[in-house]
Amino acid sequence: MDFVSHGLWGGAIVGRENLKMFIYAVVFGLLPDILGEGLMFSFSFMGLDNMPGFEHGHPDITDFPLWAQSFYNTSHSLLVFILIFAVVWIIRKRPFWPLAAWGIHIIIDIPTHSIELFPTPFLWPISSFKVDGLGWDNPYILVPNFTLLLIVYLTWWYRRRAIRRSKPTAQ
Repeated sequence: MDFVSHGLWGGAIVGRENLKMFIYAVVFGLLPDILGEGLMFSFSFMGLDNMPGFEHGHPDITDFPLWAQSFYNTSHSLLVFILIFAVVWIIRKRPFWPLAAWGIHIIIDIPTHSIELFPTPFLWPISSFKVDGLGWDNPYILVPNFTLLLIVYLTWWYRRRAIRRSKPTAQ
């Protein structure tokens, strides 16, 4: 899935309690890509690391430096997510639901990444199995994704507006 959609889905699914929780959910929804691809491309852009280019199509994840592969594998592993979610739950003595946006990110990525471009290592470090999904840039994924996001956020906005209008105003 594309970067922005991850944040929006995280916010819509687990960040509806209030603005603070929404922002946390958006950030955690973006986190795997920030840690995975964001650092790789930022370092390359700044000339700090030699990254493969896209001149000959999509580079393979193994073309990237080992540190970049490690960040990507770690940030896109459901097993790592579950472990961290559980540790946070134990420490807080209750779940921190906005963190679930990270897991939602991974689940969305599994069927929406092809083997050609950053397949999701959701079982890392136990298995290297990856699903050859339909790329998120495919119209069959992209159009329904943006349409559903629009419907979800318009519905959310409409309901909040209706609730505000139904409350009596102070005189």
